[in-house]
Amino acid sequence: MKRQHLSFASAIGLLAALVAAPAQAVELPVRKAGLWEMKMLRSGGSVPDMTMQHCTDASTDKQMSTSFSPGKDTCSKQEIQKTATGYVSDSVCGVAGMTITSHAEITGDFNSAYTVKTTSRTEGAPSGMPRDSATTIEAKWLGACKADQKPGDIVMPGGMKMNILELDKLKSMLPKGMQK
Repeated sequence: MKRQHLSFASAIGLLAALVAAPAQAVELPVRKAGLWEMKMLRSGGSVPDMTMQHCTDASTDKQMSTSFSPGKDTCSKQEIQKTATGYVSDSVCGVAGMTITSHAEITGDFNSAYTVKTTSRTEGAPSGMPRDSATTIEAKWLGACKADQKPGDIVMPGGMKMNILELDKLKSMLPKGMQK
């Protein structure tokens, strides 16, 4: 059960990273409204690969950016730059006594498909937790959200459904050091 919560927290964190952009000159575009399939492929970690679906709209993406983006009190560096092929993001953040340095390359159009390739290094991690990891998120737009879905709904592997806008429920699932 602990691994399932860690997988969920990891997925939510990465999902938020897709749309979270600090208030700087460069911000990531808002994803096209509708149902997105997101495949998260990991290496160097104990969290299994997973596929989830996320129903979103412009308002939800903006709220995720505000609610889940690490703040200046957590991150000493948060930079997003536009490149010829997409965006590059670099950050250094402190979470639960650990320092996580991340680099992400984001390509695609945010209307039909995009890919996020992230590498990270964790300093101060408990023994048994990997120091280095790589994650690739392949996202594709599937169309309109299903009739029983509303913006913010995420369907995880195994059918677990949760609305990301219900922050209190999500916060209780995150490790204590990650709760705001």
